[in-house]
Amino acid sequence: MHFEHLVAINDPGLPLLAALSRHQVWFGLMHRVKDARPFLPGLEQCDILHRGDGVVERRLNFGAAQVHDRVFFAENDWVRFDTEATAQHGGGRLTIRIEEPDAGWLLLRFIYETVHAIGAEAENDAYDAYLRQAYEAADIDTVRVIRELAALATSGVPH
Repeated sequence: MHFEHLVAINDPGLPLLAALSRHQVWFGLMHRVKDARPFLPGLEQCDILHRGDGVVERRLNFGAAQVHDRVFFAENDWVRFDTEATAQHGGGRLTIRIEEPDAGWLLLRFIYETVHAIGAEAENDAYDAYLRQAYEAADIDTVRVIRELAALATSGVPH
């Protein structure tokens, strides 16, 4: 399944929405890489296994289930989460890109790529519709957490 959508960070048509800088959004995305717990309900622990230039390998502990992923990124531009397939998790890829299509606008583009079992297309259609809704809700929540982190950083409260 390929699914992508946009979530607005700064929208000139919504003046009451506190504007964030590209740097603040990037800081929030990197927080998701370093410690994903505020972004992923049910995540109990996020262990960094390896750090390299533009890549982080992690183990995510969801209780009985563990997920391994590699996170690739280009600073202030995009971050990509490549999740390994396991018996409990089908694996997949999530790319989040920061976009500025016009003055005053700042958006996050979320791009999901997942794999389904071959031969189950009818069941996958219903499941895909459910996943799209869940992904959108999770991504809106990601922006909420990024806004909270930015507010904490601005107030000087340690996070």
